[in-house]
Amino acid sequence: IQEYPVDVQNNEMPFLRNPDILVGENDLTALSYLHEPAVLHNLKVRFLESNHIYTYCGIVLVAINPYEKLPIYGQDVIYAYSGQNMGDMDPHIFAVAEEAYKQMARDEKNQSIIVSGESGAGKTVSAKYAMRYFATVGGSASDANIEEKVLASSPIMEAIGNAKTTCNDNSSRFGKYIQIGFDKRYHIIGANMRTYLLEKSRVVFQAEDERNYHIFYQLCAAASLPEFKELALTCAEDFFYTSQGGNTSIEGVNDAEDFEKTRQAFTLLGVRESHQISIFKIIASILHLGSVEIQAEHNGESCSVSPQDEHLNNFCRLLGVEHSQMEHWLCHRKLITTSETYVKTMSLQQVVNARNALAKHIYAQLFSWIVEHINKALHTSLKQHSFIGVLDIYG
Repeated sequence: IQEYPVDVQNNEMPFLRNPDILVGENDLTALSYLHEPAVLHNLKVRFLESNHIYTYCGIVLVAINPYEKLPIYGQDVIYAYSGQNMGDMDPHIFAVAEEAYKQMARDEKNQSIIVSGESGAGKTVSAKYAMRYFATVGGSASDANIEEKVLASSPIMEAIGNAKTTCNDNSSRFGKYIQIGFDKRYHIIGANMRTYLLEKSRVVFQAEDERNYHIFYQLCAAASLPEFKELALTCAEDFFYTSQGGNTSIEGVNDAEDFEKTRQAFTLLGVRESHQISIFKIIASILHLGSVEIQAEHNGESCSVSPQDEHLNNFCRLLGVEHSQMEHWLCHRKLITTSETYVKTMSLQQVVNARNALAKHIYAQLFSWIVEHINKALHTSLKQHSFIGVLDIYG
């Protein structure tokens, strides 16, 4: 029970309740009294009694994550919302997308949709449905299938940029802004993606019950395939960078199947087989780097790596770097002064920090390369008449 003190003198009165006729309204701005309890009560009534996860608040769409797949996103629903005004039908992400599409066409102005909310609120899924809407109603006139490519970027970005956190099994650990370009007849002709603030620290550290980026587990799940023999991978539990969170699997998720989807998406976007193998080599090499055993020597002042270390051998082989050099520079650093150059040994903690920094840097560079490649695949030489942007950003 929450008690609310009533003080008539100081005008501290309880919040006023809306009349029954207004409770369950599909637009919060229709309520007589708009305050936090009224908003929460209205959303609760709509969700529990009518099974509605969407409610308007003026031009803002409020969405509640039902934590299950609802049958309200099919092609027939898209066509039902196409051409309708925002207030004519039940609140829906498609209605917001239709409004943006219509205003772009009617007012000749570029539009953007901003999706925000806390982790696990459903931002990424909402952004995906908005993009699917544009891909359907703005399907390309040619056979270039550009809309398929726009949608194919999702599984790749989720594999390399999403991870399991305590709040969310598929949490985006980066922000992204996708601009979808249209021609004069408002057909999709291309797209461009910008990413923000990738969480690099996750590559080398995961909190309890969390996972590293999906791609590491997908690759480990497919390690037994003949084409990946040279990656020398085993299950995800065997690698330091994928096992710190404790549980390496996600309920209801099959990493091997998801990996197939990731590969198909790469192929659809025109990433050659040889390039794909290179990407997987780099990802495998990061796992090997994280499992290199470093021994402290001389009271912890210096360190060494055994020349027989399997993981270091694999790392050097996969990236094509010289073994002796790698072994030396993992444990030493170079100081350049005005007059001379020193090579100093490093303590165990310094070596671990340096190794982690290298792993994070390799992953960040790979991430940027893949985004750049996706943008090349989605780029068009045709003249863009207008665009709709979709911003999916945390916080």
